[in-house]
Amino acid sequence: MKIAVAFKVVHDDQDINVKADRALDYSRAGRVVSTYDLNAIEAAAQLAAASEGSTVTALTVGDAGIDNSKLKKNVLARGVDDLRMVADDACAGLDAHATALVLGDMVEELGGFDVIVCGDGSADDFAQQVDVQLAARLGVPVVTSATNVQAKGGVLEVERTLEDVVETVEVECPCVVSVTPDMVQPRIPGMKDVLAAGKKPMNVTTAATAHAATLETVSCLAPEQAARKQEIMDAAEDGAIERFAQAIKAAL
Repeated sequence: MKIAVAFKVVHDDQDINVKADRALDYSRAGRVVSTYDLNAIEAAAQLAAASEGSTVTALTVGDAGIDNSKLKKNVLARGVDDLRMVADDACAGLDAHATALVLGDMVEELGGFDVIVCGDGSADDFAQQVDVQLAARLGVPVVTSATNVQAKGGVLEVERTLEDVVETVEVECPCVVSVTPDMVQPRIPGMKDVLAAGKKPMNVTTAATAHAATLETVSCLAPEQAARKQEIMDAAEDGAIERFAQAIKAAL
């Protein structure tokens, strides 16, 4: 099988600061692979391992800052055979629609595929739109919220764990499948994997076409901080537990 996996490079949320005006400061935040996409990469690697002769190509698009040697090796050390990256400041802040168009162009350059694996969403916007819009761009079926995927010839058997039922569907390849975080646990690459990753193919290019965004972001601000009442109750006092419980209920 020829497997592609799409992932997004995001700012490390642990290092994002909030300014006085509630705007987000990314200046000290490094770049990491979106948490949900680590699951997608692992799912693609396991799917390839279960089908002899399969290959996994990782695809991503973003601004020039995503072209990071450590990040690229981290992806290639997770069972990925090669990496293709569009790193161009013209692709900074792409919405889901524009991202899907660029990824679609990259997939077509691969010369065919059997399945594209996506994460459930991204760790920053979590729009949950790239998978379905990528499938629409390529004209192939899509299955979302997958919790188990098995290849059976030219067909994928996909389990979807919904609120009150586990649904099993079959989808013909080529197709797009997005997986939930519960499907697999991302591996921790060993030193041998990291060293081998440096020898794998990495194709980094600029954007051939500037796709216009269809979504306008008016503002992106951190929530307002609620003032704390700082009520202190002494457990030794009569009725303190009841007052504490009532205060919790009132705050919810």
